[in-house]
Amino acid sequence: MRILAIDIGTGTQDILLFDSSDVVENSVKMVVPSPTTRIAEEIGDATKRRSAVLFTGVTMGGGPCTWALQRHLQAGLPVFATSDAAKTFDDDLEVVASWGVRVVGDDEAAHMKSAERIDLRDLDLDALRIAFTSLGVDPHVDGLALACLDHGAAPPGYSDRLFRFEHLRRVVEERNDLLAFAYLPEDVPPYLTRARALLSSAGSAAPAVFLDTAPAAALGALQDPLVGDAERQVVLNLGNSHTLAFHLRGSHVYSLFEHHTGLLSREEVESMTERLLAGTLTQEEVFNGNGHGVCHVESPPSGDAVVAVTGPQRSKLSGSRLRPHFATPHGDMMLSGCFGLLQAFAAKHPSRQEEIEAALGGTFLS
Repeated sequence: MRILAIDIGTGTQDILLFDSSDVVENSVKMVVPSPTTRIAEEIGDATKRRSAVLFTGVTMGGGPCTWALQRHLQAGLPVFATSDAAKTFDDDLEVVASWGVRVVGDDEAAHMKSAERIDLRDLDLDALRIAFTSLGVDPHVDGLALACLDHGAAPPGYSDRLFRFEHLRRVVEERNDLLAFAYLPEDVPPYLTRARALLSSAGSAAPAVFLDTAPAAALGALQDPLVGDAERQVVLNLGNSHTLAFHLRGSHVYSLFEHHTGLLSREEVESMTERLLAGTLTQEEVFNGNGHGVCHVESPPSGDAVVAVTGPQRSKLSGSRLRPHFATPHGDMMLSGCFGLLQAFAAKHPSRQEEIEAALGGTFLS
């Protein structure tokens, strides 16, 4: 079975073409710039040309492309966007319009000739097929496993940081397992608009599953034998934008916190992790520090937990007093999320679980 796993972050898009008929080390792997980074470059080029811009397509990740849009507007240049595309920058279209973006209908956009068109989407399967084919790789896949970080469509005036964390809290309180974040396309909550747009871009090419990037990274890190064999684990995913920590027993969640990587020093990550383990880290402290939040689901048993670190900003904890293990599942840290996605696919397509587990050389933790 061939599964295309794509973990879409702020800085990179991590891609694994998994083939269960071969050893996982021989899988095709790519780490390329994220879609939002690429779009930000397109906007920046238009700014240099002093061109008007028209955004079409679907809702995708913001971050770099939102910052590029704001620089374009600050340069006094016109911006137009269809409603779905405009929600990339803020779920509240009145907010986007207040910046100076003119939201237009699809018909008007189709006939607009005076602006450079930039199509927004997190997933471009056609581009990947071309890349694979040019490298002599068969682009056929039997399944798709996709991850992104979705803040969710918060109501007008409501904090998107809080809205996202309320989603995380609700999931683990209803079913205390990392795999509870995995969804078949038809089961994705309506408020996870970015996830739904991502899956819509995939079409019906193959059976699919969606998983949030942070649980995906944690599930992948657990496939490192040193991490998975421990009685309990703390998995710290230091992404380019977000830091998320899970206190776990396998995929069972005791507690978690989410913050922004760029706002945290090494000492702050250490202190927050220690207080997460002690049960003393508070929601007010994390949120008031411009993070998302903390959730203590249940009290863990006494004893030590191995601290595992993954993510592109993992060097922040080099030499840390936490004495972390830098997880390398199947020999590749940057593909942690993709390996977690394979577990999510197996969970949602159980007829394939034994085949996927065997190809990865073991049994998934639960």
